[in-house]
Amino acid sequence: THTGEKPYKCSECDYSCAMCGTFRVHMRKHTGEKPNKCYKCSYSCASAGDLKKHMRKHTGEKPYKCNECSYSFTSAGGLNKHMRTHTGEKPYKCSECDYRCTKSENLKRHIRTHTGEKPYKCSECDYSCKSSGVLKKHQRTHSGDKPYKCSECNYSFTQSVHLKTHMRTHSGEKPYKCKECDYTCTRADILKAHMRTHSGEKPFKCSECDYSCTQFGRLKPHMRIHSGEKPYKCNECDCGFPRAGDLKVHMRAHLTEKPYKCGDCGYSCTTSGSLKLHVRRHSGEKPYKCSVCDHSSTRAWDLKVHMRIHSTVMPYKCNECDYSCTKSKELKRHIRTHTDGKSYKCSECEYSCTKADVLKVHLLTHPDMKPLPA
Repeated sequence: THTGEKPYKCSECDYSCAMCGTFRVHMRKHTGEKPNKCYKCSYSCASAGDLKKHMRKHTGEKPYKCNECSYSFTSAGGLNKHMRTHTGEKPYKCSECDYRCTKSENLKRHIRTHTGEKPYKCSECDYSCKSSGVLKKHQRTHSGDKPYKCSECNYSFTQSVHLKTHMRTHSGEKPYKCKECDYTCTRADILKAHMRTHSGEKPFKCSECDYSCTQFGRLKPHMRIHSGEKPYKCNECDCGFPRAGDLKVHMRAHLTEKPYKCGDCGYSCTTSGSLKLHVRRHSGEKPYKCSVCDHSSTRAWDLKVHMRIHSTVMPYKCNECDYSCTKSKELKRHIRTHTDGKSYKCSECEYSCTKADVLKVHLLTHPDMKPLPA
């Protein structure tokens, strides 16, 4: 060992070493042998040293402490990598671009962005990815395993980062702050989406119409307007909805309780939002103003529909012809031109018509009939 001689040479690769024991451990990389097994979990490894490091995950022991901050680690290698965050050293360089990093495994993962290689494949589905860690997280979608549990409530998660974010709902911590306004939030991706309200950027675009939005989560429900998909079903009636929020609001229609009451009239409703909109009928308040003309409305959705007058966006399309329009109500009316066009029928005679209010007027010709409810 003092002479630097390395008599033990691997026949499978260029590795050589000075000690027989070290060589034996190395050969297990080629044979796949993992004789050292953890008695706490299913982990097994090639060397006793690796098992010792692993056991610290169960004991919580972290003997390697950083002298710059409060971090501590289970292995010397972990501490060495961490120290680079203080020194700024990034010894691993990409030969294809300017990317540099502190860890060899990060460089290896980065290189795959150039090669497109995704060596880690899921045994349950066609999913493949660039790192074993990402695959491990994905496989929990099949197993349902949620090992990260909240100590404050019943929530559990597939990833530690999701638990960390969730814990902020208990602590009230909002570390991500907007530089343009007072907005704060719990996650970096939420802040990124918020910043687009200042920049006006709408990177998520609909392939069927001119609609674009700031968040991918908003594009997905919009696409259901075109596909007609309504995955959120009511278990009380036949109604279906493109968004979970729409179903939530609808479910209140099945409740008899209407806790939100108007102070000016007898109106009551199931949501605070509905009451707020109703109160504007009394106050005349129309806070949503058009930037192109003098139009204003009581609801954000009404303004959104109005804005289509100024644009070419007509998301409601007829499957029978080229007709398209700005409102679902208009499309429904148009579709009747392809059928008999008269879906409202009188129960007393053969009269039928296209509109409910026209049928209501007709019913007055039958004196004994009670008027239809509003």
